[in-house]
Amino acid sequence: MLKIDTHQHFWKYDPNKDGWITDDMSLLQKDFLPDDIYPVLIHNQITGCVAVQADQSATETAFLLDLAGRSHFIKGVIGWVDLKDGSLSDKLEFYKGFKKLKGFRHVLQAEKDPKFMISKQFYHGISLLGSFDFTFDLLLTPGQLPFAKKLVGDFPNQRFILNHLGKPYIKDKALAEWSKDIEELAKLENVCCKVSGLLTQAGWYCWKAEDIFPYIDVAVNAFGVERLMFGSDWPVCTLAGGYNNYLTLLNNYFEQFSLADQAKFWGENACSYYDITDDTI
Repeated sequence: MLKIDTHQHFWKYDPNKDGWITDDMSLLQKDFLPDDIYPVLIHNQITGCVAVQADQSATETAFLLDLAGRSHFIKGVIGWVDLKDGSLSDKLEFYKGFKKLKGFRHVLQAEKDPKFMISKQFYHGISLLGSFDFTFDLLLTPGQLPFAKKLVGDFPNQRFILNHLGKPYIKDKALAEWSKDIEELAKLENVCCKVSGLLTQAGWYCWKAEDIFPYIDVAVNAFGVERLMFGSDWPVCTLAGGYNNYLTLLNNYFEQFSLADQAKFWGENACSYYDITDDTI
């Protein structure tokens, strides 16, 4: 079965650049590069991955594209570009020359203004992505989901991918309001969702499958298997059990589905949404 991990990060650790990696995340305060994850992917029969930006800079996008050019198993890159830049169109034209660059992401969860994503300038940037066939990954917190619904609804021809199920507060067992907002967002057919980053939303050292499964239930019921994708959020997942434990969790959950539906979740949907083709697989 084809398996694509749609959410991995790579970095050369710099305490200034990577200030989001606080001391309680000391496990992440080092370099994480393709050679570090490749044996894990081979062991778990993962065909390839999508590298996702962790720093908001053009340098980050160039860094990931360079890694993808030298690592056959990196099938796609989600970079960063300033969507409010007046010369955005020219930059997107440039980036269109990189086959493995599939789309972009902005760290919306870090914006102090919750309406940042529905501002006029940001909207203009989003409006340009579609003409270059780029996707947009949504990294946000539960309180931002209503704004995400407006953004996604106002651009019905733009492909959006929600990261980490919108980062529900699993540790606090906060389900009701998040569930309602997820169901509303999922009514919009131009958005899909990564089942990723859930271990670190639960108790890092004491999570259980029964803590997490109800949140996956909501995602399955809202999006359907046809709009869900596997993502590990490596190396961040090492804070709360690691790659193999997360893969085991998802295998145990999705084994209840037909082989056809499992194939969609593990790889086929990723190939469709991120335009990963036979020549890159």
